Amino acid sequence: MKQTVAFLPGLLCDADLFTAQIAAMQAAGRRTHVADFAGEDQVSIPVMASKLLGELPERFSLVALSMGGYVALEVLAQAPERVERLALLDTNARADSPAAAARRRDLLRLAERGRFLGVAPRLMPLYLHESRLEDDVLTGAVAGMAERLGADVFRRQQGAILERKDHRQTLAAYEGPVLVLCGRQDQVTPLPRSEEMVALAPDGVLTVIEDCGHLSTMERPEAVNAALLDWMDR
Repeated sequence: MKQTVAFLPGLLCDADLFTAQIAAMQAAGRRTHVADFAGEDQVSIPVMASKLLGELPERFSLVALSMGGYVALEVLAQAPERVERLALLDTNARADSPAAAARRRDLLRLAERGRFLGVAPRLMPLYLHESRLEDDVLTGAVAGMAERLGADVFRRQQGAILERKDHRQTLAAYEGPVLVLCGRQDQVTPLPRSEEMVALAPDGVLTVIEDCGHLSTMERPEAVNAALLDWMDR
């Protein structure tokens, strides 16, 4: 039976976040599944995790970026015996700090007043390495995901992220193969958070992608694919 690899996208992202990785896994003979966190019922991280568990076979591997990592760790908390291996990309096992929570609430208030701008050009430097900011194909793809998902999804997902749990001990208790991957210049979930996670994971390996920001799967797909294929063979 083919191994199933589930891809868990981040805030205001969809399957396009993982286009290159899905193709690589399918070429390597793996079955793939992309989680959909955009539905009206997706109101919390535990609900997202529970719904995903209902869609997947008995055993599976998880590739999760940013918010997807929060859901992956909740899946691990709910059903650790079902997770064959775990890849945490540009994410964080902690709950929000008070300062981060305050920033999210500010963004939510703006969205609730009808001032949702998606991933506007002024926000691109937060998500992408400076060397990719003039790449119109890449920036257009990032903005396009946000536009497709829209303000209602943004509000639901930000609300879910605000209420998420600290899962450092969940990760510390998991003995399966863990890949922790981070762009060297990730400003959203900086490298020290990845270093913390790999130190917690009993069978963890850290890969740092050079000249790369938060959206590593789109910015440096070849390097991410190489790390994921190595992880699948562990």
